[in-house]
Amino acid sequence: MQHDFLENNPVASLLTKVIKSPLSPHASRDAEYEAWRDRFMRKRLDVGLWIGLIAFLSSSLLQVSNLLFRPEEFRPDWLRSQVSIELSLLLCLLLQHSKLGRRYPSLVFLTFYWVVTILPQIQRTLSGVAQPELLVWTIMFFGQATFTPVRWHLHLTAQLGVFLYYLGVNSALGVTFSNSITWMKPSVMVLYFFWVCFIGNLSVYLYEKLQKAEFKARWDLEEAYAQLEEEQKLSESLLLNVLPHSIATRLKQNPKNLADSYTNVSVLFADIVGFTELSSQISPWELVELLNQIFSEFDALAELHQLEKIKTIGDAYMVVSGLPEPRDDHAQAIADMALDMQRAIATFNQKTGQNFSIRIGIATGPVIAGVIGIKKFIYDLWGDTVNLASRMESHGIPGAIQVTRETYQFLKEEYLFQERGKVFIKGKGEMTTYLLIGKNPGVVDGELSGK
Repeated sequence: MQHDFLENNPVASLLTKVIKSPLSPHASRDAEYEAWRDRFMRKRLDVGLWIGLIAFLSSSLLQVSNLLFRPEEFRPDWLRSQVSIELSLLLCLLLQHSKLGRRYPSLVFLTFYWVVTILPQIQRTLSGVAQPELLVWTIMFFGQATFTPVRWHLHLTAQLGVFLYYLGVNSALGVTFSNSITWMKPSVMVLYFFWVCFIGNLSVYLYEKLQKAEFKARWDLEEAYAQLEEEQKLSESLLLNVLPHSIATRLKQNPKNLADSYTNVSVLFADIVGFTELSSQISPWELVELLNQIFSEFDALAELHQLEKIKTIGDAYMVVSGLPEPRDDHAQAIADMALDMQRAIATFNQKTGQNFSIRIGIATGPVIAGVIGIKKFIYDLWGDTVNLASRMESHGIPGAIQVTRETYQFLKEEYLFQERGKVFIKGKGEMTTYLLIGKNPGVVDGELSGK
């Protein structure tokens, strides 16, 4: 019922626009614009109120000067009118900074408007004369359009209030029209102020339309920047998922082939035993899901030990320690990773009922690492150490961790090993290899407890 009344009654609809809360529950951009317009209006009202107060104070000082030096020009009624307006403007300033005024700046606007334009009319009405304010009204209409060029309907409401009082209230009370300007007849006055109000409201409307378009453009630009930033973050995340951070940074600065030589790193290859046979027994989706669960655990372990995962090939997993940032404990870190991988497979088997085992090979020595090519970048390793690690895995024992003599030399004081003996390695001939069993229980924080 109330909704129908507001929709069908233009006056009620206009008042609703004027008095309603500045923030509407629409799209966030519209709400932001309303909030901006609210802040803009409050700031401009502050300026307008102070200018108005100073202007009327200067007028009062003129009357005081007349009283002291030119008594014949002194107008006590004018001074009383000025003082009443000044006091009312002070109250407007208090309202402006009150909780009510901050929430409803439109209320401050209307109060300010009508204090200057209607308050003097009330005094004249009580004296029985309807005296239009040609100068004050014109200055007020154009001044408000200049200082607060937003909400044209609010300006129109304020102006209609002035004319409603002057024409309506005075006519209802039988107060007669009076004007010292001979040509200013009621019809001329109506025409004059019609164009004053029309120009003022049109300028407010056009200014706000321009501001809204600018606000929309700025909002869209900020959204575009935010979206671009999100896309950049996503691209950065994807890049860091493929390349180490330092390599990605260098590649962005100089997108050419880059490679570095490392003297001592430890490389690990791991292969899940029995996975190939399982692929013929279950669906590809189930196979991929099992592999994803296992490799996700390995990824978490690589993150924990601060190692660099290089790649996966089928059911094989490759990780390296000691690059791209060199570290002295590269062999210890890769050994801990290998032991944790064994425990992770055992835990996975308990949870899923599978019977997987893992074969791991580790080699230590120099490598070349970098990115080559121009498409589908991948950070990879090259060198004899990489080949040896792969051979350690492929010639290893299911469930065991086989390492080269070089890796053994790095770890023999802190870890337990079993010498496997001579093993024929393709491309290398017979080599002495070792099986990593676990950590030496006599080692505390990397040092033998007996030392």
